[in-house]
Amino acid sequence: MNKEEIKKILPHREPMLLLEEVDVNEQGEAVGKYTVKGDEFFLQGHFPGNPIVPGVIQCEMIAQTAVALIPDVHDSLPMYTGLNNVKFKNPLLPGDTAVMTVSLTARRGNFCFAKGKLEANGKLCTSAEFSFAIVPKKS
Repeated sequence: MNKEEIKKILPHREPMLLLEEVDVNEQGEAVGKYTVKGDEFFLQGHFPGNPIVPGVIQCEMIAQTAVALIPDVHDSLPMYTGLNNVKFKNPLLPGDTAVMTVSLTARRGNFCFAKGKLEANGKLCTSAEFSFAIVPKKS
């Protein structure tokens, strides 16, 4: 999926849309990509002269990628409900292309459970287990 196709299933919009493309691979994993330009709002002040993508933003990139695995997310809001076992190994920097790989581990009704990782330049930056709920949009 390209960015316009992603916008049809993910309610996020710029500047919080943190996916440029996403596809589902042969293993049933969602694989998303986002190239850090360097002018994103979350780099302002984090850190002056040494910009690093904040860990919470990396977790958001991973979570947004998961939506490609949920067929009934249309017209709903995927909302974080939990974040566990988060590990930060290497920084994500301007110019890097983040590659997020996510798989669903369980689903119970509107609750989805997943695990994912974010890599750049062949190195693991972030890994996490997380959950989210598929919530109907308010009219």
